[in-house]
Amino acid sequence: MKRPYTESITKEYTIREFSSNSSAFEFVWHRDKEDRIVQAMHDTDWKFQLDNELPERLSENKLFIPKETYHRLIKGTGDLKVKIYKQ
Repeated sequence: MKRPYTESITKEYTIREFSSNSSAFEFVWHRDKEDRIVQAMHDTDWKFQLDNELPERLSENKLFIPKETYHRLIKGTGDLKVKIYKQ
């Protein structure tokens, strides 16, 4: 399955870029095998949702995602660029 983003990896973090041309249906609930911290690299109206919680707007504040916790992105307007720090 094709992923709805491109990414570049450094020693400290991964940068993922999500296109505004992606279909909202590409952003599905999923889990990761490790803890992560996600941080938007710009002001955006894209949202993030953890399982059994209300969606929240992504921001430049760091957001912790515990491993094996279902979560998803909710598409906003424009492209989205985030930094992901694996723990």
